[in-house]
Amino acid sequence: MVLLWLLFAVSKVSCKFEFTNIKCTSLDEKFAGVEYCYLKSVNRSYKYLSLKVNLFKTPITKIKINAALYKRFNGYRPFMYNITVDFLKNPSSNAAMNYLFGFFRNFSNINHTCPYDHDIIVDKLDINAANLQVTKVLPVPEGDYLVETHWIAYDIDRAIVKVYCSVS
Repeated sequence: MVLLWLLFAVSKVSCKFEFTNIKCTSLDEKFAGVEYCYLKSVNRSYKYLSLKVNLFKTPITKIKINAALYKRFNGYRPFMYNITVDFLKNPSSNAAMNYLFGFFRNFSNINHTCPYDHDIIVDKLDINAANLQVTKVLPVPEGDYLVETHWIAYDIDRAIVKVYCSVS
């Protein structure tokens, strides 16, 4: 009976994803400005991420995104991915970038290929949606991670968004 209970308990082990910090930086204040960029903790189990970037020179017809994944080993070290994708031409051409956009696709207004003539918003990306992506879609090893994205418009680095998270 104890053996059956242990097997049942081991099968119920699951990972937990948690946002730990977010930092948004506009490198060209004449092109884009960060209106807000924060984590909000409603209670112990519900935390969400929100950000809004105001675009001042619209429409934008050429955007590239560079995404790099870092894992914490005595400081953050490169871990597996550092990719750049032309976002407006073919955003789903890279499987790793498609996985990354799966985190916030349903919570943002950047899921189209037309030229951007509006502000960029990610509204209330909650831990439950991110946890599904990290545990069910593609399991991620335990550890502390940093996802750093550089938003490049017209071949000039315009903004950096750093999302810190942990998987336990």
